[in-house]
Amino acid sequence: MKDLKGLGIYALKRIILMVITFIIILTICFVLIRMLPLDPGQVAPGTDPEIFYRIQVSLGRMVEVNGEYVQTPIIDQYIRFWTDLFAPQIDPLTGQELSRFGYSWSVNSAGISPWDVMVPRFPPTILINVYSMVFSVPIGLLLGIYMALKKNKWQDHALSILVMVVISVPSFIYALLLQVIDYAAGTPLPAIVAGIDAPWVSSEMFVAMILPVLAMSFGSIAGYSRYTRAELTEVLTSDFMLLARTKGLTRFQATVRHAFRNSLVPIFPMILGEFISVLSGSIVIEQVFSIEGVGKVFLQSVTQKDYDLFLFVGMFYTIIGLVGGLIVDLSYGIVDPRIRMGGGKQ
Repeated sequence: MKDLKGLGIYALKRIILMVITFIIILTICFVLIRMLPLDPGQVAPGTDPEIFYRIQVSLGRMVEVNGEYVQTPIIDQYIRFWTDLFAPQIDPLTGQELSRFGYSWSVNSAGISPWDVMVPRFPPTILINVYSMVFSVPIGLLLGIYMALKKNKWQDHALSILVMVVISVPSFIYALLLQVIDYAAGTPLPAIVAGIDAPWVSSEMFVAMILPVLAMSFGSIAGYSRYTRAELTEVLTSDFMLLARTKGLTRFQATVRHAFRNSLVPIFPMILGEFISVLSGSIVIEQVFSIEGVGKVFLQSVTQKDYDLFLFVGMFYTIIGLVGGLIVDLSYGIVDPRIRMGGGKQ
């Protein structure tokens, strides 16, 4: 009961700090973005400038002075931002509710809420990351166990060199190599996901996701195997492993029942953190394989100066990172009951 109370207090402190951190990051990003010039020719190409300026005035970002539109002070825009977030305003001309998060002009010349842009992009981003985890986690763990059991033998040395090489190469290099190999070998695997008319959860889409999943998995497999080898090697040399062997357990039984479970203490939170962050996607991989996911939207918002969409996606990534970090910290006390939040080991 005391441990649960301590965990609850620790979680509450972390949540408060997480909210404060988010507000600070949001404020900095908001100020920097709103200091940029609002030129409809660059921000909203193809949009009627009058429509663009009218919406900016309705959102409190600009005012008309002597026939010219000028930006309102940043502090006024910041106050209006929080006001619209909890109590959105009504457009006086159309009578429709204004978007809480501003408008994206790069996706729709008439202006569309960043939330409406993001929602259709969640399925492909989630799928490619989930498929990558399902593929890389078991292979990485098994490879790490094998390397630990073959410590200092030629198999361990060879795999350790291979792991370091794989980790050192960026994932987009694997993506490009896989596309080249796919084209040269003439395999039926599509090198580009865009244009495939099939449900996201289907056998056809699963086949289309094989190359990007492989490109994302190589680095993860190498990382999991390296961490598993390091932790398991240390546990295998512990005194309690010698005791387990003297009680009659085989090396395999002692490794599976005792050593592997103890080595998962630092590894499991890493896996859990990656699972929580699946929504963050892989920006470069999605761009290389033309996957219409969250990462591609983020790049699009940067290259096309879509300020509201950029701020929304940036804050989305920030939330995912902060929540993932919180859950990983809390998971340590669940995986290893000896660990007390904020108090070390008992």
